[in-house]
Amino acid sequence: MTTSGPVPADDDEVPAFCRHLGIPGLADVHVHFLPPRLLRRVWAYFDAAGPLVGTEWPIRYRWSDDDRVAHLRRMGVRAFSALAYPHRPGMAAELNRWTLDFARATPDCLASATFFPEPDAPRYVAEALDGGARVFKVHVQVGGFAPTDPALDTVWGLLADAAVPVVVHAGHAPVGTTHTGPAGFAALLARHPRLSAIVAHLGAPDYAAFLDLAERYERVRLDTTMAFTPFFDRFVPFPAGELPRLRELGLAGKVLLGSDFPNIPYPYAEQLAGLARLDLGDDWLRAVCWDGTAALFDLDRSMVPPVV
Repeated sequence: MTTSGPVPADDDEVPAFCRHLGIPGLADVHVHFLPPRLLRRVWAYFDAAGPLVGTEWPIRYRWSDDDRVAHLRRMGVRAFSALAYPHRPGMAAELNRWTLDFARATPDCLASATFFPEPDAPRYVAEALDGGARVFKVHVQVGGFAPTDPALDTVWGLLADAAVPVVVHAGHAPVGTTHTGPAGFAALLARHPRLSAIVAHLGAPDYAAFLDLAERYERVRLDTTMAFTPFFDRFVPFPAGELPRLRELGLAGKVLLGSDFPNIPYPYAEQLAGLARLDLGDDWLRAVCWDGTAALFDLDRSMVPPVV
């Protein structure tokens, strides 16, 4: 079960990490690209350690879109999302236009979309699906709404029927709010048990409860975003007793690589190093870093040629 390969110390060593595992590269389900004006506001919020951040959080990759895409490609990230999320009504439809346009211009980007509990959400979600959206993002903490908000019931049904995954930030980390935590997400799944959902940050800090849901529901997965990095472990370390379950879920394709790039205060390689240090085996790393996401999004047939 031991992990035998190199533990990347910096971003330049990430391609060697992939070569050792024998995978074409990385597939990262939790990457953010946003309209430039909104991205600047997000970075300013992190700079100010806003109330939903709660700690000093210097953005590592404060670069242009082109430079960030180029860096992902240099590291061997072969597929990535462009997750956007609104913090108020009236934003989501415009965000979807931007992210879908971004994906059309960026072949290795999974076409991404979002929504908010508002009357026209079913309309613009249906339009995004028709426009090729392959993954959605919902941020319960930032949006300040319950997953079971009645305004979203039709939307969840649309996504369940389409089998299109939605990355859900449902956990309390880094700062809990009224609607975060496993209870609201569990209630959502009880209503929509066929929903394809990816729980961001492994559901931190309620790891065990979200692992339970991934075991119970066929289409529920978890992403590794920020987990097992020194920065995140200071606040919400993963319980060692749950590592056997994490391993089994990963081998089953239900734990997927996520990073939160570019909004991280450390090198991208630290996410991979944290996973490697768990010593759950090369098979597990292959499943998490490529195979699970490749199967979910059918990347073997739709991915772009390798970047040399």
